[in-house]
Amino acid sequence: MVVILENNATEQQIENIVKHLEDYGFQIHRSSGVQRTIIGAIGVKPGFDTRKVKILDGVSDVYRVTAPFKLASRSFQEGNTIIKVKDVEIGGTSIAMMAGPCSVESEDQIFRLAKVVAESGSKILRGGAFKPRSSPYSFQGMGEEGLKLMRAAADEYGLIVITEVMEISQIELIEKYADIFQVGARNMQNFSLIRELGKTSTPIMLKRGLSATIEEWLMSAEYMLAQGNKDIMLCERGIRTFETYTRNTFDLSAIPVVHKKSHLPVVADPSHATGFRDQVAPMARAAVAAGADSIMIEIHDDPENAMSDGPQALLPEEYKTLVQELNLIANAIGRKLL
Repeated sequence: MVVILENNATEQQIENIVKHLEDYGFQIHRSSGVQRTIIGAIGVKPGFDTRKVKILDGVSDVYRVTAPFKLASRSFQEGNTIIKVKDVEIGGTSIAMMAGPCSVESEDQIFRLAKVVAESGSKILRGGAFKPRSSPYSFQGMGEEGLKLMRAAADEYGLIVITEVMEISQIELIEKYADIFQVGARNMQNFSLIRELGKTSTPIMLKRGLSATIEEWLMSAEYMLAQGNKDIMLCERGIRTFETYTRNTFDLSAIPVVHKKSHLPVVADPSHATGFRDQVAPMARAAVAAGADSIMIEIHDDPENAMSDGPQALLPEEYKTLVQELNLIANAIGRKLL
């Protein structure tokens, strides 16, 4: 249920409304916009008479939210969520670029690639210190040492760090080094993990599960929003279909659909979506045109010898060229690259 308050509602009236809702057994989430305040009253109460709330002083209107995701819906918050990480905004008019290797492999490697990211004008360094791999025999990442190297490289070039968290036990450790948590596709419905992440104040990028519907994806975001973390972004990284000519099927249509249904920013990851270097740039260009708020690209200067996902990594010069192309597309639709 959403409670729309009058423009001139006083703090005393708001506190009274909140108290009544809590007495009725609702969980309260308050969203303050430019013009008015909205209160989300979360709870399954099919027979509840909304007139009990409508008559309270300061209430403009009350209506039920039919979507199962309440806090993530446009009904709860009309305006776009803009996530601020240091001097970077994700979800506004700018399109934030995230780039870096699939895995941190060595000090030299991550510093070389961080320099490429900075030289391109991009602001966010991606890289995996803990790697979820399909095979137990594949490279699993450098762990804390990889986090330290990525943080040092990012600090050297004035970049923000995003890296994946796989387990609850890793949250406290990764939070010391990273600016943004990444939840991978395999963990989208790891509700124990995402519930704990929702209790943090660190921004989170939630990747879509391999076979997840958009509603299931948004419901996973709802878990974190319900725990209090409002800085959630969603990442479309391709879904599993019957197609074999790409690693996954990049669901470009998910970008405008999510924007219509939700106020949360949408990130596009064409590297994981396609799995092949020659397909990454076309899909990145399409994602910007479709309205993505951020683009995540894997890069590597020696992809043939990369420890993970070399075939989908762009070479440094290819990435710099892509950034220039994306900027042209962004400008054409009234946005700019950051």
